[in-house]
Amino acid sequence: MSETYQKLKNSTLDEQRAAIRSGAYRSHTAGLGQGHLQANLAIMPEAYALDFMRFCQRNPKPCPLTGVSDTGNPMMFTLGRDIDIRTDVPAYNIYRDGKLAGSASDISDIWRDDLVVFALGCSFTFEHALMRAGIPVWHIDNDKTVPMFRSNVETVPAGPFSGKMVVSMRAIPESRVSEAIEISRRFPLAHGAPVYWGDPAGLGIADLSAPDWGDPSPIGPGEVPVFWACGVTPQVAIEAARLPLCITHKPGHMLITDVAEDAEAPVLTFTNDKT
Repeated sequence: MSETYQKLKNSTLDEQRAAIRSGAYRSHTAGLGQGHLQANLAIMPEAYALDFMRFCQRNPKPCPLTGVSDTGNPMMFTLGRDIDIRTDVPAYNIYRDGKLAGSASDISDIWRDDLVVFALGCSFTFEHALMRAGIPVWHIDNDKTVPMFRSNVETVPAGPFSGKMVVSMRAIPESRVSEAIEISRRFPLAHGAPVYWGDPAGLGIADLSAPDWGDPSPIGPGEVPVFWACGVTPQVAIEAARLPLCITHKPGHMLITDVAEDAEAPVLTFTNDKT
């Protein structure tokens, strides 16, 4: 486990955000932001925003919508008073015409006045609750990124957005699967209960040691692979839509918000102060 990651795990939310904003920390956010909602991102021109919002509404498990910015405003005031979407994520993926064109830790130089930000809840949020209950989370304990896989489950299309659902996998002791299901069910803003557990072939996954994103996670004796809907699903839909420009988080590298992990609604009561 890296010294920087271990130090950040024991730091305050403000210290974690400052490290991310400055570029000092550019790795995954699993295990960070304890007690707060983490979010996936999709940033796109306003011309495509309504169709994408429909896509999220039709696919609430992989795309639990937790915030939408004003057009051209990078300050996500409903999720945190000082959150600046251009700098407050450890790593971004930049798509052009549906293809991954590069990654960055700061998108200030490509920000435009027509961009709209969508924040979607992330399963990293409920991992703290699993750990408090004594259920191990291997990728956090080993400073890795959760494994993510393209499944055979089709999403409900909207406009140009469509594609297969992405799932994240955690190995859970068989005796505690029911408990893990009930714990995660309490976090509907973070994908809620899993969509599947057991033989990965049922989701069309051939090899758990070869995730499409993230790091391989072993399945130990007496453990069961459990799969949750994943916020990387929009990145698959964005590839299919071939938007001229779209920016997302790099898988595993989330926005950490000020919203409590168990909030009934993902909205802070701050004034919209555009700075």
